[in-house]
Amino acid sequence: MGLLSFVGLCYLIYLTVHSLLSLAADSDLYLFFIEKFSKKLHYFHNKVVWITGASSGIGEALAIELSKHGAKLVLSARNSIQLERVKNLCVQNGAHPQFVITLPMDVTQTKHHKRYFDQVVQQFGGLDILINNAGRSQRANWEEIELEVDREMFELNVFSVLNLSRIAVKHFLNVEHGGHLVVTSSIAGLIGAPYSGSYTGSKHAIHGYFDSLRREKQETKKLTVTLLCPGPTLTNFLKESFTAQPGVKFNQSASVQDKRMSAERCAYLSAVAIANRLEEAWLGKFPILPMTYIGRYCPNITRVLSRYVTNERLQKLRDSRNTVSDSSAQNRPPPPTFGGGKVTAVKK
Repeated sequence: MGLLSFVGLCYLIYLTVHSLLSLAADSDLYLFFIEKFSKKLHYFHNKVVWITGASSGIGEALAIELSKHGAKLVLSARNSIQLERVKNLCVQNGAHPQFVITLPMDVTQTKHHKRYFDQVVQQFGGLDILINNAGRSQRANWEEIELEVDREMFELNVFSVLNLSRIAVKHFLNVEHGGHLVVTSSIAGLIGAPYSGSYTGSKHAIHGYFDSLRREKQETKKLTVTLLCPGPTLTNFLKESFTAQPGVKFNQSASVQDKRMSAERCAYLSAVAIANRLEEAWLGKFPILPMTYIGRYCPNITRVLSRYVTNERLQKLRDSRNTVSDSSAQNRPPPPTFGGGKVTAVKK
């Protein structure tokens, strides 16, 4: 067997094993093996961790998960009542009440970020990990989205994250032990998602900004950047999602019967990824991950397959039902009919 044939055979074996494992795993394969063999969750012991968007969903579940491993937690969101509820859950799961503080804030009010950051540093003497988790999704037809919605989406999902992160990075680079910056992105930050134009754009922007930051500061050895990319997760994301009009929420609920990852499982895998300082982690149930692999590494195949996978099917994968009607459908001309209603395909 020649060298090229041997290399080709090894690559074929690799692809086969990779494909089979991706059918069973609920994370990318690197994280899959890390979870099995090197969890290192003691990484969080005595670490000061600030989580935004901590009042519900993934943020809440992540706060509870980290409380089991000795983290000192700062919990932020707009809803102070829900933050107190999450704090109590953290204490029930092993956190000392003195080491869990709530810091209500609207992350879009960037002019207050430095003051809040200084409060955290003063309270605990520093900050080790900032987890930018606050954000909202979207359900709307692309052409109907008002520009103000795009602005609001980027204010929340991008600009607030950038501003708080820049304050944190300056701090991390000026302390001896450095720090860890974590951002909750999405599978939609890796491949396009229909009916979520503003959301998909905001998450792609996140990857651009933070991939650039990681590359720029890698020689300092003082900054770790982790991007978490969850797929469909069972939270209240649909209820709070943006629509096409400013100030209008989608206001639908996900069902516990939906075929999506639980917030608790997502939080656990996220904790493993953070503890092992992974640069990027993909989280999702079948068939989200295989689709993501194909979309990222075989884009031409994706373009061909997209002609046969309808948006209706993609919505069912994402939301377990059709949550958005395609407004363009009403503008489509009826199919041509010829003699007896038989449809004849016209070749172009």
